[in-house]
Amino acid sequence: MGYDEADRTAPPETSSGVPAAVLENVFDDPSHGEPGRDRIAVHVVWEFLLLAGLATVTWLLWREDADALRGGALKTLLVDVAGLGLLTLAAGLSLRAAAVNLAIGPVALAAAMHFAEQGDRGAREALLPALAVAALGGLALALVVVVLHVPGWAASLAGAAGVIVYLERRTAPVAVQGEYDPRRTALYLFVGFAAVAVLGGLFGAIKPVRRLVGRFRPVADPARRRGVVAAVVTALALVGSTVLAMLGGVLIAANGDGPVAPGTGLDWTVLAIGTVLLGGTSAYGRRGGVFGTLIAVSLVVVFLAWTVAHDWTIGRWALGGAVLGAGLLVTRLVETFGRPRPAPLAAVAPGPPRPGGDGRISTGWATTPPPEPTDTWPSVLPVRETDTPVDAWEAPRWDNDPRRWDAER
Repeated sequence: MGYDEADRTAPPETSSGVPAAVLENVFDDPSHGEPGRDRIAVHVVWEFLLLAGLATVTWLLWREDADALRGGALKTLLVDVAGLGLLTLAAGLSLRAAAVNLAIGPVALAAAMHFAEQGDRGAREALLPALAVAALGGLALALVVVVLHVPGWAASLAGAAGVIVYLERRTAPVAVQGEYDPRRTALYLFVGFAAVAVLGGLFGAIKPVRRLVGRFRPVADPARRRGVVAAVVTALALVGSTVLAMLGGVLIAANGDGPVAPGTGLDWTVLAIGTVLLGGTSAYGRRGGVFGTLIAVSLVVVFLAWTVAHDWTIGRWALGGAVLGAGLLVTRLVETFGRPRPAPLAAVAPGPPRPGGDGRISTGWATTPPPEPTDTWPSVLPVRETDTPVDAWEAPRWDNDPRRWDAER
């Protein structure tokens, strides 16, 4: 057995045994990833199923109440899709960054109440203060998450508690003031939400972008920091999700028929996170589809309109819990069938075949010694300094030792 010195100069290998240069090209996470790229086929299949469900529910709504898909009712439906869609985009952005923001519901409800109270001053005058507060609140949340490196759900839950304290000071519903009517631009709002959702999904399908956005996702010990780049991207995602939640709350308040009732807003959080999970975004972060968010939001809104046509009353808690449960099953499907396909190591990093036997042991010893040239045998006998022949009968011990017959005389 001999020590294999060749490995001292070999390129570094990761825990999977593949050189780092190869991992950079084929792994979604070169340091701790699995050989291969994330598969997108599971998202395509699931989005086709969602589209079939949306077509079915839309047909049921048209058969029950065709007027719900015409004129002003259709515009209201489109604004509802845009309002819930902004909340879902907020949840999806934070989920993709592996730092889910649970404060989006309370932030949306607080923005809705603020707009209801200050809407008579004008839409711009009411939006600018809310935008500033949302950006600063998202920045504070981001600093807590990335500086202390704590889970996003825990930090955002603490932030949600602070917003709920503000909401609990309101004891009565607030009627919406002002003349802003989002139904006049319903089509533009819907197209804007659809464009952002689809473009975000397309960019998220690109490997470098997906790797960059989901860099905060833990791959080993969750308490280990993931680097400065991961911290910056996660901070931007949290700030963006808070701002999107604020805008969604304003649309929901402006599109409502009655006053804005006080509450905790956590029901909106459950509904938004459940909807984005239903669309195919993984609860673990990084992975997600292209059209799933758009189809899932449309499905939920059309389903609610169908229940209204039947005079059924389904609360957001009930619907959000059901959608969230279904979304967790979708996450399991995405993580199971969306991860890289198992492949032999030789297919990932081809190279010269290794010697047979039981291979290299973890300590670096090899069972197969390197071959030696046949003409350079190692010397096992001492070499004399002179070439004078020596007679074996004249060895020193025959001269120095006393003879036995002399001693007997």
